[in-house]
Amino acid sequence: MTSSSAPRRRSLPAVLAAAVIALGALVIPAAPAFAHDELVSSDPSADAVLDALPSQITLTFSADILDAEGATVIQVTDAAGTALTDGAPTVAGTAVTQALAGPASGAVTVVWRVVSSDGHPIDGTFSFSVPAAPTPTATPTPTPTPTAVPSPEPTMTVTATPAPAENTSEASLLPWILLAIALVLVVGALVWLAVARGRRNGSTGGSAGTSER
Repeated sequence: MTSSSAPRRRSLPAVLAAAVIALGALVIPAAPAFAHDELVSSDPSADAVLDALPSQITLTFSADILDAEGATVIQVTDAAGTALTDGAPTVAGTAVTQALAGPASGAVTVVWRVVSSDGHPIDGTFSFSVPAAPTPTATPTPTPTPTAVPSPEPTMTVTATPAPAENTSEASLLPWILLAIALVLVVGALVWLAVARGRRNGSTGGSAGTSER
């Protein structure tokens, strides 16, 4: 009895050691799978409802992110698929920041991909929403009141007819003509008086001769 129980006691530590080695063999290959970094938080957070599109989004990871050209990619689009990113993302340790620009309404989707500190790429997606922009109310344009335009008064064109130019030569001869006519009249009157007196004297002389006879 004593000789048979000793080998069994000696084999128990060997069995336990083999079990530990086997368990370690299973755990060690799986260790790298748990070493990858992961997204810890985001600002804005997933499913957040904001008053307007923020100026930027920030993703925070569990370890430093590899800062290499093309290693970090962030896409932000609105409900219509319009890109809202402004420039390239910036990496500072565990934080990745992406600037945003442009109007947006409704659901905003964020798709990200980074390279963790162990060189393994990781990615993910989340979304938040902003309210739809209010539709502007059209302001009625006031109808202008027609202004009465005064009728133009008829314009009378007065054409001044120049006075006929006086004949300077006729005007200068007119006094002489009048003077000549006056002289003719005077001379005629004198001749007529002389003739009349001659007739009277002749008649008077004849009367005296007759009486002397």
